[in-house]
Amino acid sequence: MAYIDIIKDKARSDRKTIVLPETTDKRTLIAAANIMQEGIANIIMVGNEEKIMDGAGWLEVDLDGANIIDPTTTDKLDRYVELLYETRKSKGMTPEKARDILLNDYLTFGVMMVKDNAADGMVAGACHATADTLRPALQILKTAPGVKLVSGFFLLDVPDCKFGDNGTFLFADCGLNQDPTPEELAAIADTSAKSFKQLVGSKPIIAMLSHSTKGSAKHPLVDKVVEATKIAHEKYPHLLLDGELQTDAALVPQVAKSKAPGSEVAGKANVLIFPNLDCGNIGYKLVQRLAKAEAYGPMLQGISKPVNDLSRGCSWQDIVGVVALTAVQAQLA
Repeated sequence: MAYIDIIKDKARSDRKTIVLPETTDKRTLIAAANIMQEGIANIIMVGNEEKIMDGAGWLEVDLDGANIIDPTTTDKLDRYVELLYETRKSKGMTPEKARDILLNDYLTFGVMMVKDNAADGMVAGACHATADTLRPALQILKTAPGVKLVSGFFLLDVPDCKFGDNGTFLFADCGLNQDPTPEELAAIADTSAKSFKQLVGSKPIIAMLSHSTKGSAKHPLVDKVVEATKIAHEKYPHLLLDGELQTDAALVPQVAKSKAPGSEVAGKANVLIFPNLDCGNIGYKLVQRLAKAEAYGPMLQGISKPVNDLSRGCSWQDIVGVVALTAVQAQLA
């Protein structure tokens, strides 16, 4: 059974409600119909009901089970205006501005539904940049208790792969923090371990990646990963984590024996922590396109309620997968 099929089964076991605000995109409409047909989640769609149903008719998909909320007509609007104003008034928000945003920005309206517990999570990003998708979530939902840093990760399911957890990996940070400090890299490793355990179920084995393995190169970028590894060992001693490791040393047992002898992580890693966003973003896309991996994300970790992004190059099948993962995150929230 493919990894995403296991996640779908978990989602069905305790069905959650997920809001999809990008209702002008045909991939969202097709995905919503399939999500409901498969029983993965209850779906809320934000937008004009007539236009959404016209789109569904043109695409020949069934959206009869969806709960469609139009910001211009819903009785929730006044409460959401007040809630958004109270949440952001210290940043200059006014009731008038809040009303205008909620009437015109469906992503913010969707996040407000999550904050108000009308939905358990949100998925968007098929036709919005990551910054536009995540900004309202970060501003309105805030971080989870005890978490200092929100980061983005991808779950990758690589076919016919003997590495990682039978071909399943978590890559971080691939979507949010451009140049994390050593302290931030250590925190990303900790939250990534929790995400991997929650969503995959196996023990996280974490490699702090670099172009150097155990001192094979000297450079400030290497120093950053070495320091991050030290901090992670001090702050999160429960983690099975090592660094700095090159990717082949992290994944391939034969290479690990020569480059990092004695490491409990080298040759076994299933969670890969990249030194910066360039590496993480390039890395996941290479694996996705060249190894034909299924890539789900960027998923947010460290936020109080699940809101997840999509690549603008996603398929409707990708949306279904991320909704299933978001539903499972909501079960564990």
